[in-house]
Amino acid sequence: MNAGWIAASVSGITLSAIKDMAMRSAKVAGAASLAWGVPSFATPEHIRQAVARGMEKDEDIGKYSLPDGLAALRQAIARQHLAATGIEIDPDRNVVVTAGNMEGLNALFRVLIEPGDEIIVTDPGFASHFQQIRLCGGRTVFWAMDESREWALDLDALPGLVSDRTKAIVLVSPSNPTGKIFSEAELRRIGEIAQARNFLILLDDPYSHFTYENQSRYFNLASVPELSGHLAYLFTFSKTYAMSGWRMGYIVLPAFLKAEVLKVHDATMICAPRISQVAALAALTEEPVHLAAFEAVLARRRDLICRRLDAVPHVFDYVKPEGAYYVFPRIVAEHVDSFQFAIDLLAAARVTVTPGSAFGPTGEHHVRMAYCVSDEVIEQAFDRIEQQFGPA
Repeated sequence: MNAGWIAASVSGITLSAIKDMAMRSAKVAGAASLAWGVPSFATPEHIRQAVARGMEKDEDIGKYSLPDGLAALRQAIARQHLAATGIEIDPDRNVVVTAGNMEGLNALFRVLIEPGDEIIVTDPGFASHFQQIRLCGGRTVFWAMDESREWALDLDALPGLVSDRTKAIVLVSPSNPTGKIFSEAELRRIGEIAQARNFLILLDDPYSHFTYENQSRYFNLASVPELSGHLAYLFTFSKTYAMSGWRMGYIVLPAFLKAEVLKVHDATMICAPRISQVAALAALTEEPVHLAAFEAVLARRRDLICRRLDAVPHVFDYVKPEGAYYVFPRIVAEHVDSFQFAIDLLAAARVTVTPGSAFGPTGEHHVRMAYCVSDEVIEQAFDRIEQQFGPA
């Protein structure tokens, strides 16, 4: 291989630790993996049936759509957004259908970032966001969360992180990896700072339907009319509708940004897969009867993984997650760093976790565990952890 062929923007980053651990896990027979946040649920039957009907009757289902997506789907998205936020949007001016939020964010970063520009991210935050920013030539500015206050945001610190190179802040609530739900007051204050300092809020929403007993605390910042010119809202179908493999999402954004995002989206994807758009249309136009069951199962699994963590206080200490489907325990057992801990745990106990260092500097000495997997996998993983580390 000629190393000179490889662009520095690519050679300078690594594969996501989440996927790296998942790939390592796949090579270990019988590994109990808590590494990857792939829901164990099947895509709901009504969505699969809609696609089956489309495969039989729709001669265009295998063709391109227009770059911004099927008109019927964009109209359904506009209705969904109005119902969720009270904000009326134009499906032609304000909506782009994307191949999941990862592709949507990539397009936004490509539009926003010149080399050296800055994007503020929570710390801990989602590892793949950091990769995308660096791949686009940007610099991640880490906004540390306070574990001693149950992963609270430090609002007083945020203005000091903003510079003349700041283009945007990325927010995920409930958060990945901590499960923290940011309060309405916190989010509104972030919105005020974004307006005053003139940067964009990128609101990545995979988990808002998984808030358990904290549903009343969830607030969608996209519902604030005054922020419409400073906010892009991204929704993914991957978690809420168990459609991770369909690669389907959408962006609601200001009209001036849509025109620019479409250039990148078209050059990258042409369009999101039409067959997946048919699935998304069924998801948004039929009653989501599966959601209560999904959340009930995840709530039970959260209780299960917390009980199992409580039984190993000599290995982990943790803050109970408020939403999403991850827990982010601190390693209290003897260890060098979170990466080596994860590698050793897989080798010695056949348990896969994601090293916390992948989620930002504050994530070091933690691991992320996903409890969207089956109860049996959670039980097996902690049986092995208890066997590996002995009794408390």
